[in-house]
Amino acid sequence: MKKTTPPKKKSAYAAAGVDIDEMDRGLAKIKADVKSTSTPGVLSDIGRFGGLFRSPGKDVILVASTDGVGTKLKIANMAGIHDTVGQDLVNHCVNDILTQGATPLFFLDYLGTAKLDASVFAKVISGFCKACRENDCALLGGETAEMPGLYPVGEYDLCGTIVGQVARKDLVLGDKIKPGDVLIGLPSTGLQTNGYSLARKILFEDAGLTLKDTVPGTRTTFQKALLAVHASFLKPVLAVRKAGVKIRGMAHITGGGLVDNVPRMLPKTVDALFDAQTWKVPPIFRFFQEAGKVDPEEMYRVFNMGIGYVLCVTRKDAAATLNALETAGAHPLPIGQIVEGTGVSRIANRPE
Repeated sequence: MKKTTPPKKKSAYAAAGVDIDEMDRGLAKIKADVKSTSTPGVLSDIGRFGGLFRSPGKDVILVASTDGVGTKLKIANMAGIHDTVGQDLVNHCVNDILTQGATPLFFLDYLGTAKLDASVFAKVISGFCKACRENDCALLGGETAEMPGLYPVGEYDLCGTIVGQVARKDLVLGDKIKPGDVLIGLPSTGLQTNGYSLARKILFEDAGLTLKDTVPGTRTTFQKALLAVHASFLKPVLAVRKAGVKIRGMAHITGGGLVDNVPRMLPKTVDALFDAQTWKVPPIFRFFQEAGKVDPEEMYRVFNMGIGYVLCVTRKDAAATLNALETAGAHPLPIGQIVEGTGVSRIANRPE
């Protein structure tokens, strides 16, 4: 007589909403992907309580940053697309430490959810791994937490921590920025990872549109435009450094736009004066301003308005910088200059 296997009893923890077996299935799916991000400094595999990485050595400064993706995750969840938000987060963190001249060493992630879906988890981690490989950065470890009752069912939250290195002699502090220096902008790929709370309100409530609708003036759906991957500016900036240019300051244009982010690199004796006529604001931002009746001044503070990253170089280095950036495929634009001031951003010729 053939024996029948009795059904596996559901654990009390799973009945309470935390399925350890599902988490183990998710981890099994990602191990090979994570291993593909390994760099020469990695000294451990995932699964230990802490990741091990070789110390970079004397006269090298470690630079660290932590961030999240914000409510762009709501759009990803609505669209059922989960392999881009991990890229967003890694690239955002890479850009943050890059402003001080640092290149990434390793990245750590956190994913919190009400109930883990192994397939969604694997897609998110695949995004982390893709961006880590592209930025020569190791995914050294992370944490996944199931917390029913804390997160909405079917949704998840992400945050990440990056650690990079910069030689003391290459540290970029902005302290040498002077009047006459040139400001060069690198175009964003869209909203990057900021302004989504206002964008969602305007799109869904004020305009009554859906992700399948097309951005006015384009052939692109709102879904594609809003989930465009936040670009990494690492390789273009490294191309400038390789050309022998000493970059005086850099700013990653995140929440706060040009208005709040550029002053973070400025001495208190100068201002950044931008000419808004030097670049074309992408259609999606024009839509948000018109449909949401948003004041132009607020638009430049909430959104990046098409500029994702800013470099400050001397006037004599401007041509070499533009050439290096163009060769790297970054489509740079001279968008302003440094003038005497008090450490703020000013935007001239802003469209009303």
